[in-house]
Amino acid sequence: MKLKLEILTGLATIVVHASGFPFGFPYALIKKVTLNSNGRTGSKLNMGIGDFLSNLIGGGGTKFSPPVVIGEESLMSKKAHGTSANPVQANLRWGCDFETADRICNFNRHYAEFAGYWDKKSTFLKDESDASGEIKFHDSNSGKILFEAPKDRSFESFVKESKMHGWPSFRDNEVNWDYVRVLPNGETISIDGTHLGHNLPDSKGNRYCINIVSVAGSPISTE
Repeated sequence: MKLKLEILTGLATIVVHASGFPFGFPYALIKKVTLNSNGRTGSKLNMGIGDFLSNLIGGGGTKFSPPVVIGEESLMSKKAHGTSANPVQANLRWGCDFETADRICNFNRHYAEFAGYWDKKSTFLKDESDASGEIKFHDSNSGKILFEAPKDRSFESFVKESKMHGWPSFRDNEVNWDYVRVLPNGETISIDGTHLGHNLPDSKGNRYCINIVSVAGSPISTE
């Protein structure tokens, strides 16, 4: 497996080429990163991401401040459909495509949709606005509400931060801890085994960098 570093307009993305299939993985606002031949970081990383990158390559766990609810690795055990009991929903919101969503949500632990997918390929910014109020983001598999945003900030502020990092970025008060868990290495998941993204803390606190394809579901009626 070959690791290659690409810098994208203030966003550092590690692209992993495995069997010729590239995935983008978010590392936000890293000033300088070098990877030595042994795969170790050769410079100090910002925003606590040094430990996070170490976890990806192989290392110890990271401690996260409250109100993070730490999950057990068993939540991501093999199930009927990858790490989940079923595929993602057929008609995802915001035009998210099924194949990308199913791969990211159910057959993936480390990688992400490409930077900017949420605001360039999805219709999120066409469909949502300040008038939308607090938008409910549902698990693409189960339909459970995982995030509600924006809270205690404007829609413009939510969009600005998310554009800066390349992925929808949520804060602690926007997370539904009934259904969201963070593993010790920062991987953020749902209790149903959906891979959502990663917790990448910054100077403001925990920041959940989430794939839009993972939270584009619709509520499922229990009736």
